[in-house]
Amino acid sequence: MTETRAGGAHGAPSRPQRRPGLLARLSLFLRQVVAELKKVVRPTRDELVTYTSVVLVFVVVVMVYVSLLDLGFGRLVLWVLGGGG
Repeated sequence: MTETRAGGAHGAPSRPQRRPGLLARLSLFLRQVVAELKKVVRPTRDELVTYTSVVLVFVVVVMVYVSLLDLGFGRLVLWVLGGGG
């Protein structure tokens, strides 16, 4: 026989489940945070230097690309509006 919301396994009315208190929920949350932080793998110094270099090179490339687009659109707008150039 399956349990329903209206009654228990033997037909007796079941009590609604209570939510745990604030301190119990906070404690559970903190335990889960600590458990997840224990799974974190920190990069070695060589990996950190490599990742940092890759990010910096990528940022410089994107800066150059956006700067060239800005320069081109700026000159195009000046040409269209007759401001010289």
